[in-house]
Amino acid sequence: MDNIDRDWWRHGIFYQVYPRSFQDSNGDGVGDIRGVIQRLPYLRSLGINAVWLSPIFPSPMADFGYDISDYVGVDPLFGTMDDFDALVEIAHHNGLKVILDLVPNHTSDQHPWFIESRASRDNPKRDWYIWRDGKPEARPPNNWLSEFGGAAWQYDEATDQYYYHAFLAAQPDLNWRNPEVRGAIYDVMRFWLHRGVDGFRVDVIWHLIKDAEFRDNPPNQRFIEGRPPHEKILTQYSTDQPEVHEVIAQMRRVIDEFDHRVLIGEVYLPLHRLVAYYGNDLAGAQMPFNFALLSTLWRARSIERIIADYEQALPAGAWPNWVLGNHDRPRVASRVGREQARVAAICC
Repeated sequence: MDNIDRDWWRHGIFYQVYPRSFQDSNGDGVGDIRGVIQRLPYLRSLGINAVWLSPIFPSPMADFGYDISDYVGVDPLFGTMDDFDALVEIAHHNGLKVILDLVPNHTSDQHPWFIESRASRDNPKRDWYIWRDGKPEARPPNNWLSEFGGAAWQYDEATDQYYYHAFLAAQPDLNWRNPEVRGAIYDVMRFWLHRGVDGFRVDVIWHLIKDAEFRDNPPNQRFIEGRPPHEKILTQYSTDQPEVHEVIAQMRRVIDEFDHRVLIGEVYLPLHRLVAYYGNDLAGAQMPFNFALLSTLWRARSIERIIADYEQALPAGAWPNWVLGNHDRPRVASRVGREQARVAAICC
């Protein structure tokens, strides 16, 4: 294939589909994979190149699918594996790529791995998650906070230790310092790549590695009252650790085992730290998400400044990307108005 086919993601427009609210094909009130298939002609008419599916894996749905209990299945809420295979085949026939939402930072507390991990301190999968002794007087191991509120440590009475969860208590974080965890997730990636998916958007990729010493995070001196409580401390030791780039390079090597696939990373960091996720010699994520347009004023000079800063920060040869919206933010038309949304679609 020529360079355009190999690097299709460089010129690609990615459209996120949140399956449960997109198209219901069977009248049960929940969108599903068959509904996405029905809408492929519409999606193609938009001029997009790739459909990014929010999680479709089996899940208790404590966090709408971002709490996965089986990485290599399809939740019956959305359909069957046959439905998924049909989606990939029909999408490809229509010239569309299919991107899956990979959530490797944490699992559901109902995942078999975690059920084993919490069974006892000497269980072989104990070290697949992050377990720590508490401090005196029944205090958590450190001051890390959950992004969804409260302490990021959940006490487990049966084994008298705490496990770490950056989000819900029902979403325990995997221990990415454990090679067995890495190997298991890389095998998950290969499973879906063999089924024909064209790549992954990796959820909270900058969270994967935590400080080996579990030091307290420092206070945020710029915290503004009224902001989410977890912003009272900086995530200096709980996110964006130097070793994360080794993990991402390993993920990229898995991607490169297959032709014409893409690795996209969700990274909410300032530009000077974001660009590190392209990796040394661009061997990291092909596209660490650039969310700058989601927070800047929608004014010509503000956008001009953001573009200049971003282009200047990019490593040599790195390909830029611009995010106009996702499931965590209001739709672009709600943010900037319908007329300006048309402008955004043209320019970005």
